[in-house]
Amino acid sequence: MTAENSQASSRFLIKSSLALAVLAVCNTYVAAQTLAPVVVSASRAEQRSFDAPAAVVAIDAETIQNAGPQVNLSESLNRVPGLTILNRQNYAQDLQVSIRGFGARSAFGIRGIRLLVDGIPATTPDGQGQGSSISLTSTERIEVLRGPLAQLYGNSSGGVIQAFTREAPEQPDIGAQLYSGSYGMQRTDWQYAGKIGNYGLVADYNTFNADGFRAHSKTERKQFNGKLSFDAGDATKVNVIFNRFDMPLALDPTGLTAAQLATNPSQAGTNAIARNARKIVLQNQLGTSVKHSFDTDHSLTARLYSGTRENTQYQTVGTTGAWVGLERNYSGAGLQYNALSKIGATPVTWVVGYEFDRSKETRQGGGAVLGEKTTTTTRNEDNQASNSDLLVQATALVSEKISVVGGLRYSSVNFKSRDNVLNDGDGSGSTSYKATSPVLGVTYHANDSLNLYANYGKGFESPTLAEVAYKDAAEPAFNTSINASKSKHYEIGAKWLPHAKTRLDLTLFQIDSTDEIVVASNPGGNATFKNAPGTKRTGWELSGNTLLMPNVRATLAASQTNARFSQAFVTGTNNTPIDAGNKIPGIPQSFVFSELLWSSKTMDDSTAKRNIASKLGAQAGIELTRAGRLYANDTNTATADGYTTLALKANYGWAIGAGVLTASARVDNATDKRYVGSVIVNQALLRFYEPAPGRNWTVGLRFVMPL
Repeated sequence: MTAENSQASSRFLIKSSLALAVLAVCNTYVAAQTLAPVVVSASRAEQRSFDAPAAVVAIDAETIQNAGPQVNLSESLNRVPGLTILNRQNYAQDLQVSIRGFGARSAFGIRGIRLLVDGIPATTPDGQGQGSSISLTSTERIEVLRGPLAQLYGNSSGGVIQAFTREAPEQPDIGAQLYSGSYGMQRTDWQYAGKIGNYGLVADYNTFNADGFRAHSKTERKQFNGKLSFDAGDATKVNVIFNRFDMPLALDPTGLTAAQLATNPSQAGTNAIARNARKIVLQNQLGTSVKHSFDTDHSLTARLYSGTRENTQYQTVGTTGAWVGLERNYSGAGLQYNALSKIGATPVTWVVGYEFDRSKETRQGGGAVLGEKTTTTTRNEDNQASNSDLLVQATALVSEKISVVGGLRYSSVNFKSRDNVLNDGDGSGSTSYKATSPVLGVTYHANDSLNLYANYGKGFESPTLAEVAYKDAAEPAFNTSINASKSKHYEIGAKWLPHAKTRLDLTLFQIDSTDEIVVASNPGGNATFKNAPGTKRTGWELSGNTLLMPNVRATLAASQTNARFSQAFVTGTNNTPIDAGNKIPGIPQSFVFSELLWSSKTMDDSTAKRNIASKLGAQAGIELTRAGRLYANDTNTATADGYTTLALKANYGWAIGAGVLTASARVDNATDKRYVGSVIVNQALLRFYEPAPGRNWTVGLRFVMPL
């Protein structure tokens, strides 16, 4: 497909999606007004998402369950405009997650985005995170915050993804799920949730196995997520959360060259099989949060957590291969005070908090032959990262129509590395990054159905320990030359309720960054990084949902991002020139998700949907996903064409005694489109491409029984 055709197709799809939104606005079906989803990410206190002065979206448990087997965040979060989740089809490297383009550089894991699970960080102090930390089978909702207000969460310029484990119900229930699908996929889940006296318990254990679409991509995962809740007095609520993630095997098919992609997209990359590239992960985390309410307007929340992570990865780099491994211990604490008070006659809700997090790890590496360690050790170092942050945030209703939000966060991030191998000490060193991030916004509450807002904020993003690990691809030397990226965020938006069952959100944004962290080279494992002098992102995001009829719902999420280098620079070992105006790689130029869902029962967003009776009957839907062109390198010489895919899904629920048995079926990429799902940014050996599977299917059974 030519660039012109791709752009024309993108424009057509975007216009079609906008037409769908207009049709939704013009439909005449009206029903009782239902409450908008409640969110906490924007203001750190409960409020309707419609009233939140920011671009924030909440995805509920029903959407998560109906989007697939609940393995990947990409199943359900593609409904969030501005959030891009590219499924690599490679569980050794995790999903590629970016918000407004931040995080797209990551060759593995998540960068530049703050992950929280039940208020406890799943992101280390240096900004690393893994999407697999979120156990989707027991998640009640996921909130995604984009834009300036996300800067008040610290070292994360892109945004915040926050997941919440379900609360234990008054009437206990047990549940089981079994999924099977293409490429040997098997998924099971077993869950108990209920209250015994003053104690509530949610215990969830799930497994996942797949042979994979590509050769050498077999995966085995097991995960447990538990939440114990109880009241320690009339005004004090305690949550204890334990999570264990065990991935004993994740084969790595690596990326493909353009020639390999054209020949056979399901093959493994060069030397992936011969050198048995793979990853092994074991992570345990225990945390607790305690909230004490002094009265209805004043509360104090404290959190404390600790965890361990063991990670071993075998790579294809070098003449025979290599391995790297880490043993990490991490912990943290936080304190947050929420209050509602008045300044004169002006009501003000405000929060002040302090957060400290620390991660210590031993990182080792050496040579490997046929995927097994040799006696040669080239890397043995002790790393430490910590952050110490203070924050204050306040929202004031200065008049009946206008509210103002403001905040300030001071962040200090510190790195230390002690090299136990290199005699010259090049692997040892320390560095620190400090930043003050202010945020200011104003919301105009035009009426009960229209809110307009504008926000400004400054953010920063430090490099991660992995990104300062190498000065060049062959030298594991601590690199203190990388600066933290600093950014200025501008955002205006509107939230509109045309009538009782329709909502539209529109956001326009601009982000100017200096010293943005970019990939300098990536030969297949030992990636190196540097700073680009300047980047600019501009774009828009549109989301909408409506009941076209009592039994038919339409959903839309569309975005367009123009992310480019605003200043020229050179990169790589050959000082390759990068022109001003080049696109930042790894960021789709546009993205559209739309869904049309039919139900045999009337759709209602009220709490009635939680009743057993609401789970009975049939549902059927069609999903359209459109992604624009994707650049793979800074020179923009390697690209992946945009694509359009269709997914078909259906489920049916039967009453079995007091319980419900739900059967589901899903076909993804129904038109068998051949396309690239993600790219490895600036891969030095030109192995950029990670292809997506063709037509594939999933069937499942879910049984829930109240006790």
